[in-house]
Amino acid sequence: MSDLIKIAVDAMGGDGSPKKIIDGIIHNHKFNNENFFHIFGNEDEISKYIDDKVDQNFYKIIHTNKVVKSTDSPLEAAKRGKDTSMWLSIESVKKKETDIVISAGNTGALLVIAKLNLKMIENIDKPALSALWPNKKGMSVVLDLGANIECGSKNLVDFSIMGASLYKSLYPEKNPNVALLNIGSEELKGNEVIKETFQLLNDKKNDNFNFAGYIEGNQLMEGEVNVIVSDGFTGNVALKTAEGTANFIIEELKKALGGSLIGKISSLLNISNIKKFKKRLDPRLYNGAIFIGLDTPVVKSHGGTDYLGFSNSLNVCNKIVKGNLIDKIKNNINK
Repeated sequence: MSDLIKIAVDAMGGDGSPKKIIDGIIHNHKFNNENFFHIFGNEDEISKYIDDKVDQNFYKIIHTNKVVKSTDSPLEAAKRGKDTSMWLSIESVKKKETDIVISAGNTGALLVIAKLNLKMIENIDKPALSALWPNKKGMSVVLDLGANIECGSKNLVDFSIMGASLYKSLYPEKNPNVALLNIGSEELKGNEVIKETFQLLNDKKNDNFNFAGYIEGNQLMEGEVNVIVSDGFTGNVALKTAEGTANFIIEELKKALGGSLIGKISSLLNISNIKKFKKRLDPRLYNGAIFIGLDTPVVKSHGGTDYLGFSNSLNVCNKIVKGNLIDKIKNNINK
């Protein structure tokens, strides 16, 4: 069992916890026996849901009654104490008892408590929040998604290196194309930070990724670029816009195919294609934002996702550890 990937799980964060979290673990364990779960939270509640559905050789429960609330500010969460399920789960990776930590709880609190407990990787000034986005050809890594509102050119260069390292950890057979999110594709477009970052990446050859210049918002889903880099303000706006657009399309499709007899007949005739389309836009399949730049990766599952979404974020944890993300970042940042 020593070769299992040890995942620290904050079982008390997010909507419907701990049941949703435990159901996600149960679902993940059905298809993957490579993980050992250190589950932090109320033992009575957790035991009730996990019961005998997961082999006891693949998990242990670390009991605590204290939790970080969804309404807590980051400061309130930090003051709530060092024995909350979120704090203890992060502390376990600090002590090297686990390999990676995941929580569906309060995002701001998670980032602050992580930064209080974990060291930065040497030569990286700011951590970044990254996530996977679907595109026409597969998946892209996008960062920063809100951890840093203001960034300098060095930060964006660091994000490029970290994002490429993350992509290589998840998809080791591919060499990623990296681009800066901008308002145009011409070299003269954008603010001074963007233009300076362009020159730094363009002048510095990197064996770990190909620099593809600028990318505009309407090209994000084309699939020509695998790592998309921006400051946290721009990245967060782009993320929320993409999420809202996907939800709008799905809701309008439901109305069009269910509102009339012709629509219902059409949906029956095209049920296979419709299922494929909905699956492609299903946010549960891309659940799991990754806080990178610290000496241990921290994964944030969406608080409103269901057990399937949480299970998928556990898959992300598994791939990150197996892909030696931290070693890749350290090696690449020093080059």
